[in-house]
Amino acid sequence: MKFDGRKASRVKMDHRQPVNLMGSDGTWRRSCVLIDVSQTGAKVEVEGTLDVLQAKEFFLVLSSTGLAYRRCELVWIDGTTAGVHFVTADGKKKPASAPQAKTQTAPG
Repeated sequence: MKFDGRKASRVKMDHRQPVNLMGSDGTWRRSCVLIDVSQTGAKVEVEGTLDVLQAKEFFLVLSSTGLAYRRCELVWIDGTTAGVHFVTADGKKKPASAPQAKTQTAPG
């Protein structure tokens, strides 16, 4: 579902989904609740102080084991709610939709 004039569709969570934000250097961690998520970013409700979110980049850790995560950067803060944008491995923001390669069929 697209809302708020966004380019990418967001999925709103029906239940409280616990996640964590963690500094790129591992020196800080904040418990959060995932409010909604898309291919390009997410909205989270952060527990505790938000001062550490001023870091240029950090990780959104999606699993308790730390195996599922996304590199991201802060876009906005409103009270205890924050918006993050996912960053690709080359340091660029993730595009809303990547063009799909056309498949060719072999003659015959």
